Amino acid sequence: MTARTRVLWLAKGLGRGGAEQLLVNCARHADTSRYEIEVAYVLPWKDALAPALEAAGIRVHCLGGPPGTPASRGPASRADPRWPWRLRRLLAERRYGLVHTHMPVPAVAARLLAPGHARRPRLVHTEHNVWERYRAATRWANALTYRRNDAVIAVSHAVGRTIPPGRRRPGDWLHVVHHGPDLSGAPSGPGARARARAELGLPADAVVIGTVGNLTPKKDQDTLLTAYAGLRRSHPLARLVLIGAGPLDARLRARAAELGLPDVVFAGSRPDVPALLPGLDVFTLSSRQEGLPVALMEAMTSGLPAVVTRVGGMPEVLDDAGQGYLVPPGDPAALGGALARLVGDPALRARLGAAARERSRSFDVAGAQLAVEAVYEQVLRR
Repeated sequence: MTARTRVLWLAKGLGRGGAEQLLVNCARHADTSRYEIEVAYVLPWKDALAPALEAAGIRVHCLGGPPGTPASRGPASRADPRWPWRLRRLLAERRYGLVHTHMPVPAVAARLLAPGHARRPRLVHTEHNVWERYRAATRWANALTYRRNDAVIAVSHAVGRTIPPGRRRPGDWLHVVHHGPDLSGAPSGPGARARARAELGLPADAVVIGTVGNLTPKKDQDTLLTAYAGLRRSHPLARLVLIGAGPLDARLRARAAELGLPDVVFAGSRPDVPALLPGLDVFTLSSRQEGLPVALMEAMTSGLPAVVTRVGGMPEVLDDAGQGYLVPPGDPAALGGALARLVGDPALRARLGAAARERSRSFDVAGAQLAVEAVYEQVLRR
């Protein structure tokens, strides 16, 4: 029997974000006969998905201190400065054949540390975001070390195009892999809808607009609240649900109150998003930047029509007027107008929702993991 290759997936955190959820989805479909996969992460207070990985048989290492350590005062991104040394020790002790990095800061550390070992692991990096999102220092460090990757996987063509031309390599070095959600076993039907609405405290007869994402500037829920305020003037029975947590929570709640929107549901970070989706009628994302959001693919798989901004990889999976609508970012009038079309027309919601469910048949998390492992095989043969 051929020995398994030990692989490390390296991430900044294991909170309930889209990139982190992809790790869980892929872990459930990994070929464990060929790969012994472990996960390491930097931020100990972002550990919500660690149990799910462990349940999938993945060994998890926290580089930033004991798991569950609360963030100190100041920016939540302030990690324990000793984590790179812990990473170096982990690489030396576990002798990985391949390190697959996610997010630029841990990726830079792996590129700098891995070559120092006699048996250098192959380096694969997944690019989840457009490069413009990164801070200047991160962007420079990423760029200066990027060619040390043996391969790069972009989650969308839009993300792949933002890698600076000087950092791309010809041939088969850059791969685009559309991942997908894993909603196997997710509830559906009238009973699931009633339970979700009861859980969220929503009226049975309301037309519910929902969004899922961290409460951060990138997701721009402020524009969504402004759009919803205009929508309520013509559709008073509409309701809005924000699922997610983040640094802008208090500011967005204050903004909702300022706009006279006391009934907006701030649901917080939830482990049961697939069970809540049946309670929605329309899905939306007001993001200013995206790679390819798992939340949108989950909503489409659940049969929800969507209104999303024309950014990142979202136009690659949703056609304007096909499964929903694409609108410019930062434009509350355009967002509100598209939402109003769906809120006011049940037949249109049903038609676009059915088209979204049909389109979601192309979202294949198992196939995506096969594509990732094909990249592994390619670089390990070199």
